[in-house]
Amino acid sequence: MNSRPEEKTNSIIAFLSSPLLRNVIFTIGAMALFISGVIVYGVILNLREISLSEAMTQKGFRTLNDVNLIVDRKTYTLSLYEDSVFIKAYRVSLGRNLSDKKKLNNDGATPIGTYKICSISNNETYYKFLKLNYPNLEDASEALRKSLITQKQYNQLKFEFYYEECVSSQTVLGGNIGIHGIGRLNPIFKNLPFVYNWTDGSIAMSNESLDEILSVINTGTQVVIK
Repeated sequence: MNSRPEEKTNSIIAFLSSPLLRNVIFTIGAMALFISGVIVYGVILNLREISLSEAMTQKGFRTLNDVNLIVDRKTYTLSLYEDSVFIKAYRVSLGRNLSDKKKLNNDGATPIGTYKICSISNNETYYKFLKLNYPNLEDASEALRKSLITQKQYNQLKFEFYYEECVSSQTVLGGNIGIHGIGRLNPIFKNLPFVYNWTDGSIAMSNESLDEILSVINTGTQVVIK
């Protein structure tokens, strides 16, 4: 009568001692060890990074009064300049689509061109958001030539570009593009020693890096994306 419980016990023991279970445990352990090592390496790299105030001191600046930002899509960096003097570079993540510049809504690409920060706000998902005035006149003109927008839509974008702080995002060209933080996943993503491009076209950086640049920029700061 006790054969069934004994059979179940023997089956469990056999499974626990099987090569398959050992391989599964070994694989999971190896993956956990690898991920932990990657994050620790990323933490070490971040610890070696100097602060913005230290970078300013090294360049001989106490304050910055003419800041502009340059985003390089090839090196995944956002470089901060005082006029033409390089101060510090930050690692950034870009849009998922790196094969082209942004042209349409939901294309997952980061735009290329000269923009300005038109608004700064807190963001529940991505910590803080520095909105850019995309699309600019070059974007709108190219879209008009390719018949992606009508003359009426172009005229509206042109009016907003000159007379409004931010350009409307309600066009086929997309919008709501900017520089933002990572948000709740910041402790993980900021410590990755490699770049993972995951945004819808915006430029993402660690929450701490975003706070650094916010200490020296404001609405109207020029942002060149190349």
